[in-house]
Formats: sequence, structure tokens, C-alpha cells
Amino acid sequence: MKSVKFIIPLLLTAAVMLGATGCPTQNFFDPSNDSSDWGSDVLTSVSTTPPVDEKSDEEIFTDNMADFAVKLFQKSVSDKQNSMISPLSVMLALAMTANGADGKTLAQMETLLGGGIPLDQLNEYLYGYAKNLPNESKAKLGIANSIWFRDSNYVKVYPEFLQKNADYYGAEVFETLSNPQAVRDINNWAKEKTDGMIDNIIEKIDGDSMMYLINAVVFDAEWQRGYKTYEIKNDNFTNINGKTKITEFMNSSEYRYIEDGRAIGFIKPYAGGGYSFAALLPNKDIPIGEYINSLTGAGLVHTLRNAQNIEVIATMPKFKYKYSVEMKTALSALGIPDAFSASRADFSKMGTALQGPILIHDVLHKTFIAVDELGTRAGAITAVATTVSGIMPEKPKPKIVKLNRPFVFAIIENATNLPIFIGTLMDVS
Repeated sequence: MKSVKFIIPLLLTAAVMLGATGCPTQNFFDPSNDSSDWGSDVLTSVSTTPPVDEKSDEEIFTDNMADFAVKLFQKSVSDKQNSMISPLSVMLALAMTANGADGKTLAQMETLLGGGIPLDQLNEYLYGYAKNLPNESKAKLGIANSIWFRDSNYVKVYPEFLQKNADYYGAEVFETLSNPQAVRDINNWAKEKTDGMIDNIIEKIDGDSMMYLINAVVFDAEWQRGYKTYEIKNDNFTNINGKTKITEFMNSSEYRYIEDGRAIGFIKPYAGGGYSFAALLPNKDIPIGEYINSLTGAGLVHTLRNAQNIEVIATMPKFKYKYSVEMKTALSALGIPDAFSASRADFSKMGTALQGPILIHDVLHKTFIAVDELGTRAGAITAVATTVSGIMPEKPKPKIVKLNRPFVFAIIENATNLPIFIGTLMDVS
């Protein structure tokens, strides 16, 4: 029996853009339903702003999110090239998908995504978490979701599935896959939601493709303290292949030092105090691949949470790159193989198709990052020490962290220390 492709690609995490302007201000809970940009087939009958229950962050949720982030990173990272994923984007896209699953397929997805949290509760946790993520003028986070599907005499999508994803994920819904302009419309949607960073996510739509679920995440922030011209200097970066390249490095004093016994690093805050950039440089005797494989969600959060408030002489290269990864193999290995199997997938809460069973065909993840000194603002940090002895205590010797060889980085939300993006820099261009 022929299967029907249910494509969730394009967990289209579009990317992180640091120190730039023009990030979309639309957030995940205030979606635009203006159908004029995307054709006339938008389902305007699906409300995207109903009252729904939300759960605040609890330890069981944040622990699972951290665990999911690290495991997905370990399965998706390249051992030779720069890599970056957005665990948040993948989580949101797969949670939307899980709302159409049942039976063993649903059980597998609940285990992977929620660590045992039932899907109905996970929807509430994700709604509450994403709704309360900081979004400020100098540190903007934009999240958008959409569902594009085919509806015909042979394929029917259940309104209940669409409504639930509109309720909890603000998903815009488009009945356009049969439209010859669908490829253009999807790519235009992606381009707008990613501020132009990712403008081409699909080349064609196969006749047996039933649905695309797309999530976009865009982060655009200024440093709390920007870099001055004299703090930018050329130096050597040794890449993953042992070759040395001259590149521009940014030098600064930071005041949050991290270490976990196998790596050292620092946390550099963005403006507004909601997010930070964290970098971890493995010890010289530990290959970066070995270090990545040793990470755990709990361990990473513990390291970030226990940063030491001491001066760090931090040196970091400017860098910019794109990354694309097909996640089907990784997600199967992480525990949801049935979702990709024509004989075992159960998406019976999503809809019906006369041609055969519904399954996930592709999960494509695309990201972009640029880290430099642009778009930052001048700032200062003043340390005030108080004492009752009248004797000035000896100032601790600053730590030195020079990111001049492959390292791990993350864009973290400060309240939970959860990574919005996590990646590696293996080489500089």
C-alpha cells in the first residue's frame, strides 16, 4: 500500500542573527492571519488566539527540555564542520506533529518530547514557556509556526488537529499544497519569518505530500557591552583539521566564568538581561567530539547555573555560517522510529488518506548564525567591593579563555539556562 508523505521539514529554524537589525517582532502568540501574502486558501475559520491553559516552568519540564536539547545536539552535530541546531524549534514542530499521533507512535513521541509528560500537559508547558520568553527591543526573539496541507476527496485533515495547533502554537493554517504557487508561498513565508536569512526551504512538492509543518525561530540581540575598535585584533584559529588560520578576534573582560572539569568558558550577556551567549572550550587533551558525547542536559544546566562571578579575559572569533541537517535518522535513534515507518506510523488523529497510511517523510532543519561586534551598544560594568576591615582584599587573578580552537556555544535563556540554540565552531572562514 502506498504511503502518504507527511512532511515536517523545515523545522525551519531559522536562525540566530546576532548584532543585526530587522528581526521580526511578531511572536509565536500573536500570529498574523493576513492571507493576502500567502494566497487565498488560508483557513480563516481557525482561530489563533483562544484562551488555553498554560503551565509555568517546573523542574520536570526544564530538566526534560535540557535533556532533549543535549541528546538532539549530540545526534545532529557534524564531527568536521560547523554545526548548530535549535532544540526549541525542533521541540515545537514535533509537539505540533504529536497532536496528530495516537497509539504507540504517540507514546514514543511523548517519551522523547516530554520525558513521560502527557502530550496535553506538554502543550500547556510549551505554551507557557514560549509565551514568557523575553522579547525586548535590543534582544528580540521571534517564533512562528505554520501548517500547509492538501485537502481533497482523497485526503482529509481533521479540524480538531488544526485547531489544537492554532490554540497552543499560534500556527497559521494554509490549505494550499494543491496550488501551483504553494512552493513560492511557503518559501516567501519562510523568508519573512526568518528576516531573509533562509529564503528557500523547498524546491518542489511531491504529489503524495500531505502536509508541511514549519517552525521558524529568529534571535536578534545586541551585546550588553559591545566591542570597541581597539578590542578587535587578528590572531590564529586552529581548526578541527589542525590547520591554522588568521581571523578577527573580539577581546573583552567578562564576569561569569564556567568550568565543568573537562572544559572552561564564559557567559557573555546580551542587552536586556534575558539571554546570554555561553562558550565552552574543551581541555586541550579532550577532543571536541569526545567532549560533546560526555555532555548531559542536567550537567550543562548545572555548569551554567553555577557560573563564578570572577573576571574572565575572553577572546572570541567573529564567525558566520549556515547549517542544514536532515533529522530523520537522529530522531529515529532517539526513540520515535514508528513515526517514520509506513507499516507502524499512527497519525490517525491528524486525518485520513485513501492512498495509504500517514507518516513523517522528512525533518529538515536549517540554521544561520552570525556573531560579531556590530549592532552592539556601549556599556560598562562596575564592580563594588565592601569590607569592614579597612584593608583592600587581594583581587583574584582573572581567568583566561581564548576560543582559538574548536568549541561549543549556546544561546541561553537566563531564567532557566535552557539553550535556545546550541552549536559548535570547528573552523572559521
